[in-house]
Amino acid sequence: MHSSTLFSFGARYPNITCRVSPPVSPPVASLSLPSSSPDSLACSLQCPHFQSCSGCTHELNLQRPAVVDEASGFFKRYGVEDFTFDSCRLWGWRCRAKLAVRGTSDNALIGLYQEGTHSVVDIPECKAHHPNINAAIELLREGIKVFDVVPFDEDQGTGDLRYVQMAVTTHSTSLRAPERYKNGKVQVSLVWNSRNEKSHNADKLQALSSFLWRKGGPNCKFHLIHSVWANFQTSTNNIIFGNRWRHLLGERDFWEHVGGIDISLDPSSFGQANTRAFDSLLWKLHKYVPGGSSVADLYAGAGVIGLSLATSRKCRQEHILFISVMHLRRLCIYVDTDEKIDPNFKLYLDFSSVKCIEVNKEARLSFEKTIQRLPNSLNCSITWHHADASVVSTNPLSWIIGTDVVVVDPPRRGLDASLRQILESVPSIEKRMKSSSQSTRSNAKEEKRPWILRARELSVQAGNKLTPEENNTLPQRLIYISCGWESFKEDCKSLLSSRAWELEKAHGFNFFPGTDSIEVLAVFKRRVVMKKKKKSGVKKVGLKKVRAK
Repeated sequence: MHSSTLFSFGARYPNITCRVSPPVSPPVASLSLPSSSPDSLACSLQCPHFQSCSGCTHELNLQRPAVVDEASGFFKRYGVEDFTFDSCRLWGWRCRAKLAVRGTSDNALIGLYQEGTHSVVDIPECKAHHPNINAAIELLREGIKVFDVVPFDEDQGTGDLRYVQMAVTTHSTSLRAPERYKNGKVQVSLVWNSRNEKSHNADKLQALSSFLWRKGGPNCKFHLIHSVWANFQTSTNNIIFGNRWRHLLGERDFWEHVGGIDISLDPSSFGQANTRAFDSLLWKLHKYVPGGSSVADLYAGAGVIGLSLATSRKCRQEHILFISVMHLRRLCIYVDTDEKIDPNFKLYLDFSSVKCIEVNKEARLSFEKTIQRLPNSLNCSITWHHADASVVSTNPLSWIIGTDVVVVDPPRRGLDASLRQILESVPSIEKRMKSSSQSTRSNAKEEKRPWILRARELSVQAGNKLTPEENNTLPQRLIYISCGWESFKEDCKSLLSSRAWELEKAHGFNFFPGTDSIEVLAVFKRRVVMKKKKKSGVKKVGLKKVRAK
């Protein structure tokens, strides 16, 4: 029943990768399309649900949404002439979907709300979904009918199944790399309308989950289902998930491979919907973080960005920090040897560190699982802290002191005002800190700030346990990853107008083909302020020189 859906990936979703640079006219891309496709439709959505479903807003030119030209012009005005845009995969790109379940058990509607309403549009042939999500939806629809599972009724607050989350893991080391994406397995999370697994409709939940595993599990011709989870939610608001989760069947741990590392994601964890585009962004990000840097990863989630950076530092030989023996004394490092030392001898020292700061404490478990797969030889201090780096009461400054690079990946609304103000005030803060550095060193005090102490209690440490010596340096580079173009423009203009930062590089990524949106990777560097020359004390009056009194 499902084999045609599962194995038609190459035919229905041609793999197109367009790398678009600044020119306004679309480039000629190398596209692996059927020869019969007209050029005008080469990058069109061709989805039967377009206009009825609220997911996609643009049907044509998926490879270059209109916002790309606006972004190119915006960055050019601020000195970035070489803005690039990576389009990545245009169909079958969505590896994570949250869908409402409405209708009846005989005719379940599984999809998204129609724009501006709470009427669900059924989307069985969604072109954005990874094909195996569509296959899992059809299997779920069959199970709903067989076991008379009642879809949720918002008006009455009744029914069994409210929502479903489908997440595809495309990381299977048992398959050759080219086959992994096509054969991704689906983690199914059923949002059940009850308080727990002992409620009156628990037998239906058990029957439905067993059906999914029996029809799509490892004993089937094609292994479709990775695992089945239940989330219990009875709230009357629009929040999809409740606080209670239960693993029912299949593998407990869900792994993905992005940015050079294996990452663990629980069903409750935030995960990027477009896995391949996110992977491209991370590899681009690596080149802008110098080796041996101390990095603060704010809005870190499960620490994917920070951990990817930490691992990349070990892999790149050009980023190894070398310090000659003749400079070791300045660093207060003692070299224990009686032999004559060649002054050109180099000693490898890596003082790099990564701090991940995240407000959602649930992300800690994913971080702890992920670090277990990091290389044992990783010579980097890595810590994860449960704290809100944007709240004034927690003093955002405390998280960026002692770092060379700050990476921010805020939600769509952009940077929180308190954090943006701190970043804009870095030069003046640095000046004050330098003037008081001597007294600070001579009067070191025990840490008593409650927000720091709480974060330390809930922190997790990995890698080299010998953390770099704390210092009062402030970041010289800011890397901003944005999913909200309008908020990014405001933040960018504010950062530049503060004269603390200047824009160095910018790249765009097509995380959501079919929409007029853009994911931005922007690199800022500290603005160099030229010191004014002191007056010589001699004034010129006509042709005569008169010494100033």
